[in-house]
Amino acid sequence: MTSVAPQPTPRRLDAFALASEPGNERLAISRVAETASSAGISAGRLERLKTAVAEATMNAIEHGNKNHAEIPVDVEVIARGDEITVAISDQGGQDAGPADQATEAEEPDLALKLDGVQSPRGWGLFLIRNMVDAMEVTTEGQRHTVWLTMRTSAPEGADHDEQV
Repeated sequence: MTSVAPQPTPRRLDAFALASEPGNERLAISRVAETASSAGISAGRLERLKTAVAEATMNAIEHGNKNHAEIPVDVEVIARGDEITVAISDQGGQDAGPADQATEAEEPDLALKLDGVQSPRGWGLFLIRNMVDAMEVTTEGQRHTVWLTMRTSAPEGADHDEQV
């Protein structure tokens, strides 16, 4: 009989809220970086995670909460085994804009953008997806959450992850 190894229990490492004001993504980056560093993430992977956290937080502030400072962006950092997950939530729900179509977003094409065929915007979700090991987007009522998952060390054969 084959047995399945039990999954590690998730541990909340940090949770905090930020006012939905441009620039507060820097506060999210700083706090997540401190927490992820203490969890043992490698330097190169930490830089990638910081970029993804910045983009997701800016989307939550601008598109989700429409820059209404009184509506917080919630950030939670969770560890499970060798993975760190950062959940960034806003109150945009179905009206959150581009982040709602995260899995269906048009792939940015620089030539099409320069020709004016594609909007000059729209790099954020592309960047986020390519910075982390996994990205998931969920919406429950008005709560819209982007889940960013990063292993603490690069998988075998992925030496490029250590270069920034």
